[in-house]
Formats: sequence, C-alpha cells, structure tokens
Amino acid sequence: MNRGWLPLVLLAMLVVLATSLFLYRPSPEPQTPSLSVERALGGEAEAQEGYARATEHRAFRFPEDHGPHPDYRNEWWYITGNLDAPQRRPFGFQLTLFRIALASELQMAEPTPSAWRSRQVYMGHLALTDVEDERFFSEERFARGAAGLAGAQTSPLRVWLEEWRIEAPGPSTFPLHLQAGGDGFRIDLQLERGKPVVLQGDRGLSQKSAEPGNASYYYSLTRMPAAGEITIGEERWPVRGQAWLDREWSTSALGPDQVGWDWFALQFADGRELMFYRLRLRDGATDPLSAGTLVGPEGDVTRLTADEVSIAELAHWESPRSGIRYPSRWHLRIPKADLSLEVRPRIPDQELDHTVTYWEGAVQVDGTAAGRSIAGRGYVELTGYDSAPGKKGKKGVGVIFGHE
Repeated sequence: MNRGWLPLVLLAMLVVLATSLFLYRPSPEPQTPSLSVERALGGEAEAQEGYARATEHRAFRFPEDHGPHPDYRNEWWYITGNLDAPQRRPFGFQLTLFRIALASELQMAEPTPSAWRSRQVYMGHLALTDVEDERFFSEERFARGAAGLAGAQTSPLRVWLEEWRIEAPGPSTFPLHLQAGGDGFRIDLQLERGKPVVLQGDRGLSQKSAEPGNASYYYSLTRMPAAGEITIGEERWPVRGQAWLDREWSTSALGPDQVGWDWFALQFADGRELMFYRLRLRDGATDPLSAGTLVGPEGDVTRLTADEVSIAELAHWESPRSGIRYPSRWHLRIPKADLSLEVRPRIPDQELDHTVTYWEGAVQVDGTAAGRSIAGRGYVELTGYDSAPGKKGKKGVGVIFGHE
C-alpha cells in the first residue's frame, strides 16, 4: 500500500464512506450515506473544499509529524515487519491504522452536544503470517473518532482504534509500542527508531498522478529493530526482527486511468532498503509517476524513477475465496544500482479478504548486487487485481475511485 503512495488506505477511505454513516451527525445509529464514491476520493473540487492539499514542499518536523494532520482528508500509520522466534521460526505482521475525515470544517453540520459527533472515522487492518505452519490471520475494524473509541494525538504519540494501538512512552516517541489482536492471534511489539527518516518522492512530496494536488506528504522509517511477543491460540513466541513504518497524509486521490499498484518494501542483509511502487494503468502499462528509493546502510537515499526499475511477473496465485489472480513471484532489475532480485512470497495465501480484498504479505528476496549474492526480506502489497474482467470480488480500486 501501502507508500510512495499507497498503502490501500484510499480503498479504505471509500469503503468507510460507502458503509458508514456521516459520523459527524449526532445519531449513533447507522444511516445510508448520500456521499458518492467519486465525490469522496476523486478530484472534484466540492469534495476537497476546506481541506489542505499537498501542493508544495514543506518542512518536516519531528516528533510532531509522527502525529495526526487533521487539516488533510486522510492519513495512515502503516507498519509491516518480518520477525523470528527461537530456532529462527519466521513470522510476518502488518498493522495499519487509517484516519479518514468525512467532512472538513467548512462542510460540518451545525454543532450538537452529542458525544458521538465526529467528522473523523478510523479503520484498522491487522495481519499475521505464520510461515512454518503456512497460516495467515487477518482482522479488520472500524470506529468513529468519538467517545474514546478511536483517535490520534501528537504528544505523546498515540493512535488507537479500540484496544489496537500505536503509542509512544513520552515525548521522545521511541520505542513505539504496538498492541493489537484478532480472532485467535495477537501481537505485542516494541519498535526502536533505527535508521533516519527517509523523505519519499521529491523531499517528501509524493506526486500520485498528473493532476495538480494529486499528491501526498510521505516519509518512511525503513529499518526499525522490533522485539516482543506473538500469540496464536494458546501458543506464545518471543520474537525479534525488523519493521518498516510508512506515514502518509493527503486530500486527493489517484487519476482516472490508474487502477491499482504493486508496492515493494525490501530490507537487505547488507543494510540497504528498497521501496518501489508501480502504479498500474487500465491498459496494463506502468504509470510514469511510479517511483521509489534505494536507501544505503548509512541512510543515504537514491531516488528511482519508473524507467529505472523493471518488474517481471514470474508466477501467479489464484485465491480460492475471491477468485482473484495475483502475481506471486517477481524479478526486479535496477541497472543503476547493479541489482537483480527475485522476490517470492513466504507463503502464497496472504490475502486480506475484508471490506476491500487485496494481497499483502511477507516475502523473501534473493539475487545479486554488483555480481555478489544478496538476500533479504520484506513486504509486498497488491491492489486492484479484482478489476480484471470477469472478477466479482468486493469493492476494489475501480469502485473506490469511481472508474468501474
């Protein structure tokens, strides 16, 4: 998602808008929304009225920017990672919390005294991959940003959705504490800051499509030491590994010809990291605004453009639930860095089949760098594949952006 734009959050926003009430109204009972999906995330001026937009460079400030940006229509805290229990038993995890504004201050209804009144809604996705036993667990939650159900604050950093939370011990922000659980599984992790912040795109301004303002502010922490505990059923494992944090906030969405994306976040054993997102056009071509970064061991950043990264699909996997056919092994070539990589899922089935259906999972990386062997692990996110002809899955990128 999940990223040089995209975590899937844009899907999340529309899903919430299409399935929730106008949460800034006082009634706690669900109602049928009158907001169209096109208006919610398209480029219409009416839908963007009153929100800030990512149109120019800004000065990033930390720890403030780890917290919420309510002047923008949407944002997310997106964390993935690969962990090992004793005897190197591998696990992967994903915890994502999305904030979506259903109205700007200019669009708000008249104030009411109701404790349920809020213009913010939160969505969360939690997933756990048990590589050894080839098991995948996932959970989805929604809550309005009212009555203490969900919210976000800056100092100390705290983002929560019911008992799911990402929180800091104080003004220093780190270590971040992650706690979240689903049906039969749970994560409880501490994340250190690790390497310096990486500003994605052009100094943190990440352009998504050609239309002015279709951009986000985007930064990553690409190698965060992680430790804690994973629970599945009655079993518990102490774990250690590396995590990746993506932070993004914006107001407008993708362009009308963009139907989905493939997002790669890879951590190599030599201390480097690679992020690249391929925006896919309706005709199957790669959008020229696809982009990424290669981060050196000391945090130096090399920007990558669409024509500097080639991606070949080597295999596919079809979900027995949704019927969606996803790429399931890739060959990435980056000539300017002398990198040739094969990326493959740790297990094939890492599909999140919830309000929106998409694939996001732990991957293994092998290849060469300047003629020498290189290995690593990471995460891949795949969205928009339910837009293929004949597929009748749940809401996907096409519906989300009003193109289907």
